[in-house]
Amino acid sequence: MKRDYPNLCKPLNVGNVTLRNRMCSAPMGATDIDANGTPGPRTQGFYELRAKGGAAVVTVSELVVHPETDGSQMLHLSLSTPGQLGAFTFVADAIKRHGSIPSIELSHSGQYAGTYMVDKKKKGSLCQYGPSDGVRPDGMPVKALTREQIADIVAAYGTAAELAKRAGFEMVMLHVGHGWLLNQFLSPYFNKRDDEYGGALENRVRIVREVLGSIREAVGTGFPIEMRMSGSELFEGGYDLEEGCRIAEALEDLVDIIHVSAGSYQFGFSITHPSMFRDHGCNVYLAAEIKKHVSKPVATIGGLSDPAQMEEIIASGKADIVVMGRGLLADPELPNKVMSNRGDEVVKCLRCFVCMAERPMTQTRRCAVNPLIGREIEGMRLTPALERKRVLVVGGGIAGMVAAYTAAKRGHEVTLCEANGELGGILRLEQALPFKHEMYELGCTYELLCRRAGVDIRLNTPVDAAFAEEFAADAAIIAVGSEAKKPPFPIAEDTCVLSIEDLHIGGKKAEGEVVVAGAGLTGCECALHLAHEGKSVHLIASRSELAIDCNIRNRPILLAEIEAAGIDVRTGARVARVEKGQVVCTTSEGEITVPADTVVCAIGQRSRTEAVDELRDAAPFVRIVGDAVRPGTITAAVYQAYHAALDL
Repeated sequence: MKRDYPNLCKPLNVGNVTLRNRMCSAPMGATDIDANGTPGPRTQGFYELRAKGGAAVVTVSELVVHPETDGSQMLHLSLSTPGQLGAFTFVADAIKRHGSIPSIELSHSGQYAGTYMVDKKKKGSLCQYGPSDGVRPDGMPVKALTREQIADIVAAYGTAAELAKRAGFEMVMLHVGHGWLLNQFLSPYFNKRDDEYGGALENRVRIVREVLGSIREAVGTGFPIEMRMSGSELFEGGYDLEEGCRIAEALEDLVDIIHVSAGSYQFGFSITHPSMFRDHGCNVYLAAEIKKHVSKPVATIGGLSDPAQMEEIIASGKADIVVMGRGLLADPELPNKVMSNRGDEVVKCLRCFVCMAERPMTQTRRCAVNPLIGREIEGMRLTPALERKRVLVVGGGIAGMVAAYTAAKRGHEVTLCEANGELGGILRLEQALPFKHEMYELGCTYELLCRRAGVDIRLNTPVDAAFAEEFAADAAIIAVGSEAKKPPFPIAEDTCVLSIEDLHIGGKKAEGEVVVAGAGLTGCECALHLAHEGKSVHLIASRSELAIDCNIRNRPILLAEIEAAGIDVRTGARVARVEKGQVVCTTSEGEITVPADTVVCAIGQRSRTEAVDELRDAAPFVRIVGDAVRPGTITAAVYQAYHAALDL
C-alpha cells in the first residue's frame, strides 16, 4: 500500500533490533509502584497500551540505579526484593507481545533526589548528592560525590542494565538530560569540581563515558543503548547548543541512538515539556543541529503529535526518530493510525498538563482526552454490546460526541441531536485562541470519528420530552452542557459588555481599554489572548489569586504568561457596576474604578438544569454527563461520557 507518511513508517535497524517505524514512546512514569520500587499491574497496563498502539519503542521510566544516593519512590530493580525481577519481566513481556521494543530508562536524580517522593517532608531527611557542594534554590544542601561514590554509581548502572536485559528489555536509555545527575556533571553551572570529573569538557563527560562503558560491558555488543541528553540547557550559566554538539560528539561512539531533548529541571519545565504557549516542535532545532555533527541516529521530542509535522521532520533530515510522551497518552493509537493512513483520526494532545498534574495530586495518571490512561487494566478494548440498543444522545459537545462514538463502536444504533447548527459545544469558543486551537480541533476530530462510526448526526434538532417520547430510545445520554451565567451587576446603557461567546464566535470586537471580569481559567486565557492582540487589558479577580481552577502544572505557566503580557491584574476586587467608560469595583479598602471601553464577562457557567430535568424520563436508561452534571473540565466530561457508553 502507499503510505500517507512514508518516512514515519520506515523501519530502522538499531543494534540487534529493528524499529518497526520511526514513532517511539517517551519515558513517562506510571503510578502503582510499591515502597520497594516494584511496578504493579497498572504500570504494566500503562506501558502496554502504547505498545498495542503501534509505538516502535516503549520506554519505561525511570529506574533508579543507586537508591543509596537517590532516595525517591521511582522504580528500583534488584535481586534482593522477592518478585521484583518477575514484575519487570511481566512489563517487558507486555510491551514485546505487541511487536514493540521494550526499553527502560536508567536514571539518577543527583541533587534533585526526592523529587517524586509522595511525602515531600521526607526530602529533608535525605542527603542530596551532586558533582559539587552547594545549596539548591529551595534551600536544600547538596554534597559533592566522592570518587568512591562515583565508582559505586558507575557500577550500579551496569548492574541495573544487566538485570533489565535479564528481565527481557531489549534496549536501555541512559538519562543524561533535564538536570539529573549525569547532566549535572556535564553542566558548567552545576559542576565546579577541580578533579578529573570537572573543568574542561573532556573531564565533565568522563563520568558519562564510564557509565556507558559499564552498561556496555553488562549488556554485551549489539544491545542498543539510547542516550537522552539536553541539546542545550537553555539557561544562563548552563551549556549551550554549541557545547551540546561537542558533548554528543564526545559520546556517540558509545551509544546507538542520541535522543535530544531540552532544558533543565531547575529552570525550564515548560521548555522541556513545551506548553500550549510554545510552538509545536519548538525544540526540534536542537536535534537538527546535533544531527549535523554525529553519525548515529538522532531522536527528537517536544510537543509533537501532528503526523504531517513529524513526517516533515524525518523527511527533511532534522531527525531520524520522533519521540512522543503526552501525544501518546492522548492517543496511544497514533502510530497505528499513521501506519494505516488514518492520520486525520488522531486525537491530539491539548498540552494542558492534566497528565502531569494528576500524579502529584492523586498519585495516579489521567489524560484530559483519553479516559483509559492510568486505568488500562480496567479494559483496553471496546467490547461489543451483548444487545444492540437504540441510543439517543442529546447534545453535541465533547461529552455528547465521546458518548456517541463509544456507543457506536460497541455496535449500538446511535442518534446524536444537537440544537445548534454545528457540533463542538463549548469547544467552539477555543477556535479564537491560537494557544488552545487543539481544543477546538478535538471537537472536529470527534465529529469525524462519529460520522465514520455510523452515528446519525442531526443538527438544528433540539430535544424536549415530546421528541424523546416519540423517538422511543432504549437509552438516552444527556449532554446538554452549560451556559454562561448572567452578569450579577448593573450595566449602564451605552456600554459594551460582551460574553466570551460574543467575543470568540459571535463576531463582536473588544475595543479600546478592555476589562475582563472574572479571573478563573477562562477569564485569564481570554485576557491573555486580548493582550496578545495588542489590547490594553485589565483583569478583575474577586479572589486573591488567579486561575484557581487551573491544574497545578499549567497554572504557574499561565501566570507567567499573564505577567509577561503586561496585563493589569486587580485581585480582591468585585465588579459592582458597569458605567460609561469605567467599571466600578468594591475592594476591602473601598471602591475603585477601572477604565473600560469594553467589558468581557467571564464569571462562569451554569448547567442547563431545566433541559436536564425535562429529559430525566427520556428512556428506560438515562445518564447525564459533562457540564450538564456540573460545569467542569474536559477531563471529567470525557471520562463520564465514555463510561456512560460502556454501561449501555
